[in-house]
Amino acid sequence: MEFNKIKNKPKQKFSGGMKFFLIVLIAYFIIALFNAEAAEIALINFLRMIWKIIPILMVVFLAMILINFYFTEKRIKKYFGQQSGIKGWIYAIISGILISGPPYVLYPFLGELKKHGMKNSLLAVFLYNRNVKIPFIPVMIYYFGLAFTLIISFYIIAFSILNGVLVEKLAGQTRNKG
Repeated sequence: MEFNKIKNKPKQKFSGGMKFFLIVLIAYFIIALFNAEAAEIALINFLRMIWKIIPILMVVFLAMILINFYFTEKRIKKYFGQQSGIKGWIYAIISGILISGPPYVLYPFLGELKKHGMKNSLLAVFLYNRNVKIPFIPVMIYYFGLAFTLIISFYIIAFSILNGVLVEKLAGQTRNKG
């Protein structure tokens, strides 16, 4: 009975995202009426930002396609699931270090992995290890020395494991769940 109420509920004309987009467009239009220069600068900066983000979004989109075709639910559960063991932690550490790009762009990618069975703890380890930036290692060695760079990298990896364990405990997961 309650299902029928939901099913027969009239649809909204605009989604929340569309409403926000329309509000932003109206705001830009009003600003352009009073200060065309400011609106032009804002538009140019917006287009530059989009131009920079599109390649990252394409990489994430390609990664999501590969996940759906190559990383079946069975494989993800094997490498990143409850039964993955120490290999899952190692794979999460290595992939977290190797991946680049802003985290908000990776969220859809990680959401797909989660849907296919990746543990919360390994998601936390993955995100935490993004702080070991391979392109910055030479610069860190130059400015801070090899010892500092190795120690800070070790601490990031060690605390990512601690972070993953804490997330696993707080999320109420056990290693026996499948």
